[in-house]
Amino acid sequence: NKSNIKMSAPITKALIYGGKTGWIGGKVAVMLKEQGAEVVLAEARCENRADVAKELDEVKPSHVFMAAGITGRPNIDWCEDHKPDTIRTNVIGTLNLADLTNERNIHCTVYATGCIFKYDDAHALGSGIGFTEEDTPNFDESFYSQTKGYMEPMLKCYPNCMILRVRMPISDDLIHRNFITKIVKYERVVNIPNSMTVLYEMLPASLAMAKKGLTGVYNFCNPGVISHNQCLDLYKKYIDPTYTYKNFTIEEQSKVLKAGRSNNELDSTKLMRDMPEDIKINDILTAVELCMQRMQKNLTEEFGPLPDSLPKEFRKN
Repeated sequence: NKSNIKMSAPITKALIYGGKTGWIGGKVAVMLKEQGAEVVLAEARCENRADVAKELDEVKPSHVFMAAGITGRPNIDWCEDHKPDTIRTNVIGTLNLADLTNERNIHCTVYATGCIFKYDDAHALGSGIGFTEEDTPNFDESFYSQTKGYMEPMLKCYPNCMILRVRMPISDDLIHRNFITKIVKYERVVNIPNSMTVLYEMLPASLAMAKKGLTGVYNFCNPGVISHNQCLDLYKKYIDPTYTYKNFTIEEQSKVLKAGRSNNELDSTKLMRDMPEDIKINDILTAVELCMQRMQKNLTEEFGPLPDSLPKEFRKN
């Protein structure tokens, strides 16, 4: 693929959208600085096309990272009542960036979502058959996923864009965005195996992929699936042995949510095939266990002996 060869280049100057206030954008900025790249946190709002064009021409980045997006607060149910706001960033903003970087022949990494699929007959739960990068999104039961689902085929048209399908991102701290932190605080959780993204392993991988000049869509999850209960059992093992949780069904869950939630397995074949050689990606069970071990160390250093030192919102008993 000619475009891959053309786009392959060291990251000398990175312009990050969603870098100032965003979770993933902030982490990407720190990693790039550690690697010696010059990092600029975008000032322009991505929905303002003229501002973005001016910023790209002034900064002249070697690479752009798009990590701005509306996920809603406290969760994606927010998007159901804020549709224009959601479209402004997730659709108009993302397309602006894809289009303007393409005009200038700048590689653009888009941190997108894999929450655009749900298990179906051809990709049954527990079958080990995951959705591939070529599959058409089949989940639109939330407005958030709907916008992301029709965005992806448009983004695919831009030869300079690498579109990463992130799912249920997991970090080794207690930040409210961390999937495990979220489910720990819930009264009840569903228990469904899913593809997930452990950021400690996957964000450095995304930088290596950008340097390699990869483009197109990638399922951006650790290989395999892990269930909510398996995540919480690892939390119990390493963080809080006194923690308890209760399950409920999807039907019961839907009564307390405005919008549906995506559950799926994404096939990691293409990701692992194209991954630069020096990058190690663990299967999801190993990756989450290692993540909890790091979290245990981080939290003990920050707060003192666990679980007694945990912030009170994490102590149910």
